[in-house]
Amino acid sequence: MNKFYDVIIVGGSYSGLAAAMALGRALRTVLVIDSGIPCNQQTPHSHNFLTRDGSTPREIALIAKGQVQQYDTVTFLNDIAVNGNKIENGFEIHTVSTKTFFGVKLIFATGVRDLLPDIKGLSECWGKSALHCPYCHGYEMKNKRTGIIGSGERGFELVRLISNWTEYLTLFTNGKSNMASEEKLQLQNRHIRIVESAIEGLEHAEGFVQNIVFQDQSKEPVEAIYIRPPFEQHSLIPEMMGCELTEDGYLKIDAGSETSVNGIYAVGDAVSRIRTVANAVAMGTAAGMAIGRHLVLEQF
Repeated sequence: MNKFYDVIIVGGSYSGLAAAMALGRALRTVLVIDSGIPCNQQTPHSHNFLTRDGSTPREIALIAKGQVQQYDTVTFLNDIAVNGNKIENGFEIHTVSTKTFFGVKLIFATGVRDLLPDIKGLSECWGKSALHCPYCHGYEMKNKRTGIIGSGERGFELVRLISNWTEYLTLFTNGKSNMASEEKLQLQNRHIRIVESAIEGLEHAEGFVQNIVFQDQSKEPVEAIYIRPPFEQHSLIPEMMGCELTEDGYLKIDAGSETSVNGIYAVGDAVSRIRTVANAVAMGTAAGMAIGRHLVLEQF
């Protein structure tokens, strides 16, 4: 018979591990279900995380998991959750290996999946030289020849943000621009070029971009790219279980990280646009402490 845990955590990256540590220290039985394939696995270095600035994501994750494993009430399972249901005293989670586990509370630390446009070479550069946010890697790309792939208001806002790190900026709209005339004028006044040619792909060396190649086979040299692609929830289980999404597509949570379904919590990239290790750890720790308190109050 499968064990009934205090908390099941789906997703064992930074936010899931932080929640597991807080709960393990609160003497709670915890099951962490994780596939072992983090979304940032090809990112060379992680930044803006005190004591580990410049470490690889893998190094940070291995240290974190090793420390969490010291708490004997925390169990790890290398598997993939595929379904979940509400039961009388909590929840059940089903995995791809046909196992079923039961928990009083659930935490989803499952992140999001970026939906990259069909640009050859972009996926190989993603997280290395094609970036989502400058606060993780902008310092390393400062003063480099940088391209922004985007259009409309979102492209304009990304140009404004990245202008803090480099003046060598070009906006690539990948086709006819739909920017407002006022936005175009502001970029022109700052000598920021707008290139509307359709993009075919990126020339790169092991993920480090060298040129943008257009469909007419012309090229533009760049050393870094920023792009804000759309995304989807990496796991559909929370929605299947009734958890609401925000207008932006994140899982909706309250101040205690609880979703719209009582007893189900969510942390990390699945709920926040601040996709940093530091934020994930902070959210996981806070959620673990909040759930520990809820369990005490409910069981006292």
